[in-house]
Amino acid sequence: MAELTIAFVDLTGSVSVFETLGNDRATQAVTKLTQWIGATGQEHGGKVVKMLGDGVLLSFTNNRQAVEAMTQIQQEHSQRVAQWPNRLKLLMQIGMARGQVVQIDGDCFGDAVNVASRLSDLAGPEQILATDTVVRKLGARSGVRNRSLGPMRIKGRVEPCEVFRIEWQQEMLSEFLTLPADLHALRKTTESVFGGIELGWLDANHAFNLTDLPLKIGRVPEADFVVNDPRVSRMHASIDIRSGNYVLEDTSSYGTWVRFSGGDNVIALRRQECLLHSDGEIAMGAPFTDYSAPTVAFRLVDGNMVLGHGPLFA
Repeated sequence: MAELTIAFVDLTGSVSVFETLGNDRATQAVTKLTQWIGATGQEHGGKVVKMLGDGVLLSFTNNRQAVEAMTQIQQEHSQRVAQWPNRLKLLMQIGMARGQVVQIDGDCFGDAVNVASRLSDLAGPEQILATDTVVRKLGARSGVRNRSLGPMRIKGRVEPCEVFRIEWQQEMLSEFLTLPADLHALRKTTESVFGGIELGWLDANHAFNLTDLPLKIGRVPEADFVVNDPRVSRMHASIDIRSGNYVLEDTSSYGTWVRFSGGDNVIALRRQECLLHSDGEIAMGAPFTDYSAPTVAFRLVDGNMVLGHGPLFA
């Protein structure tokens, strides 16, 4: 047996993400995020015990490093998802406990494991709940901000357990968590949430992530992608994602035409929509047969989600 700090990290909001991205993209999103959680825990001396679908079980010999790791995970992920639409937000609820743990064949068992799991279930999105053992092990001078939630009855335990909420938000952090910038400063993240779409017209090119959708294409400056041609309506068309598919909707006065790379078929839209299943072109306000028609090229990007300090996968 060994005395360890156990952390359960669970993701919430996956139902909406699966509905929006479809099974393949959503599974990729969850997998890369859980692997980033595991990698961050390992950077702080932790061990990934196992991946649990949309959750991660970690163990730490050093209690202080365990709290640091969970705090950093919440900090960085909170910054990452701040600008994401609600339907794509995968938030984290974390439970922590410390105690004697039995390790067998790479797995671990014991009261601390069970309690950490229960606290993860009880935590709200973006919360860290920890037992009194975790908090007191830090010491009175740790400076970790926390709030006692009082005794709680934990399923499987006879005696109530005093539970604390660790206040990880930047403005509430202690000196102990404000370590040198190279270790704990929030890293700037470049998000391309598992793909997006690139648009080009003349010398204007722009890449949109899934978090930017829906996007508007039109003649006025308020449009997300501006095509300044009199045949283009003020807000001519929109592109969104539904169940993992990109959908183009015509909202114009004069119509929109779509053709895909490698094909001759043209789809004419008048207040209608179509799936953008591969790269191609969009003629706006005039058909492709009019060689002067404003034509927007589009390219679908599979994506390379960047988490923390770099992509987990090339």
